[in-house]
Amino acid sequence: MPTKTLIPSDTTIGAPQERAPRMGWLDALRGLAAMVVVFEHSLDVLLPEVRSAASPWFDFGRYGVFVFFLVSGYVVPFSLQRRGSVRHFWAGRFFRLYPAWAVSLGLALLLGAAGVSYGLPAALGDRPWASGLAHLTMLQDLLGVPNAVNVLWTLSYEMVFYLLITAMFVAGVHRASDRVALGFGVGAAILGVALPSGLLASRWPGGTVVAAALLLAGGIAAMLSRRRAVRRAGVVVVAALALTLLVLNSRIGAIESLCIIATMFAGTAVRGIQEGRLRRWPAVAMVAVVPALTLVAGMRTPTSWALHANPNPLGPDWSIAVAAAWLTFLAGLALRHRRMPRFLVWSGMVSYSLYLLHPLVVQLVWYAAGRETWDLPVPVRAGWGVVLVAAVLVSAALTHRYVERPAQRLGRRLTARRTAPEPAPGAAPQPAGS
Repeated sequence: MPTKTLIPSDTTIGAPQERAPRMGWLDALRGLAAMVVVFEHSLDVLLPEVRSAASPWFDFGRYGVFVFFLVSGYVVPFSLQRRGSVRHFWAGRFFRLYPAWAVSLGLALLLGAAGVSYGLPAALGDRPWASGLAHLTMLQDLLGVPNAVNVLWTLSYEMVFYLLITAMFVAGVHRASDRVALGFGVGAAILGVALPSGLLASRWPGGTVVAAALLLAGGIAAMLSRRRAVRRAGVVVVAALALTLLVLNSRIGAIESLCIIATMFAGTAVRGIQEGRLRRWPAVAMVAVVPALTLVAGMRTPTSWALHANPNPLGPDWSIAVAAAWLTFLAGLALRHRRMPRFLVWSGMVSYSLYLLHPLVVQLVWYAAGRETWDLPVPVRAGWGVVLVAAVLVSAALTHRYVERPAQRLGRRLTARRTAPEPAPGAAPQPAGS
């Protein structure tokens, strides 16, 4: 079991970085989630019978991504606190996320140009500059821009979560994860049904992208300032941007958007309870309510004045999948002292590349098998399924080995060169020339 590291209340930005030991159970959960998402996206190509039978009752894709969201909530905020530096945290996120992301986008463009994939969404060509800028922010799913690779939508919610936890850290309220999770859960269950979808993007498509990019860059830069007033302004800008996009401009709708963020903060609170950072029983009570509120929200029908919102509830398939994701996460937590299956642990280590690249492999298999794959005999489709899984695993392993790991090493070297500490959250500004 990894050694518990308690962060003192006076942790300063600029504290020495420590690399946390890997937790096998979290890797196993990531691996399981990634393989379930691969299964989900292979159904239409190779297993339409499973799709038609299971889809009304279970959403495999949502199950996988909600496991990912819980794991991110459990891990990422403590990476920020362990590093003790907003600059180091965002540098780490950049070198962790963008290199493999760039590979997936490059391959998507290449395969689309070659005509051996489903092709890119046509709407990306309407405003190519705005589409490119939106993707660079990773907020494209909240900016009315179609995803160049379908799975990139989840990164938009990861990015919102990173923005919120950074704002909370700089503001010195990062220990309130249980209350924040409960707040988002209540918002999803009560207010989500009345909130619009894509409101800003439907009225100011290009302007929304430009404004969001400028506010994002300016807000993060301000939070890195040595001046307290500027840091506070950065917190306000970043938090306002994240919340505005969530409640007014989400493609998937405010109900699910708020449920996702509530789930991630609940994962953070679980870690806080486990390590003694939160008052145990009040925090347990608040966290326990979050999945219940999420399931209630999933069954509610949006109101008639929720502009552009899907008029139907998320449905039982979504709710069952989210409940199963919570049960899976809690089972992994309960079994964290056990040895995990090696394949799942390894899959978890390469899960980011696996997640980003598998839709492209699915499309290649679809093209190579003759496009009308659902007409193929079952044994033939099974053979293509083996090819698909092998290609996904090999491509993920290569990208992890030759793209992800070198980029992360480079990021660590670059951030290690900085020795001057940043001001602590809430600290007085440094005198000029000090």
